[in-house]
Amino acid sequence: MPEQFDLADRRLTTRAGIDTEELTGRHFPYQFDRDLVEDVDLVAATPGEDLNWLEDVHLMAEDGVPAVFDRYTNAFLKIYFEIPGGREDEYARKVLIKHLQEGNSYGIWLKHQHAKFSQPELGPWLRDSATVGTAWRPPQLAGWEKPAGH
Repeated sequence: MPEQFDLADRRLTTRAGIDTEELTGRHFPYQFDRDLVEDVDLVAATPGEDLNWLEDVHLMAEDGVPAVFDRYTNAFLKIYFEIPGGREDEYARKVLIKHLQEGNSYGIWLKHQHAKFSQPELGPWLRDSATVGTAWRPPQLAGWEKPAGH
């Protein structure tokens, strides 16, 4: 079961990076258990069967902990399990794909409210994903009226 944070103690960091745990207030099981990402097929999960975008995904570190950068959230996803030597980028990619496929990326959560065009909720990483962005309307600004003649 993912650890839940006490929201009363939640504060955004003042350091250069930000991590997923801060944004979501949760950890995810696949951050701790390598077996939960072993079966992730990177080729099958790659949009348009084009692996080039995955070449840019590398194992990094955040707060001295191995991490992968989720560019859809602009935050790090820490990895707490032991990664076999020579397979660092592979596991970073598997954890990221698992995170995206399960819809746990904060950037994906924001799509429900902010997507301005029709798109797969979980991106192209998961077949038969629900569609979001079909009924976006600009927010109404309080006190703002359209000028006469427009």
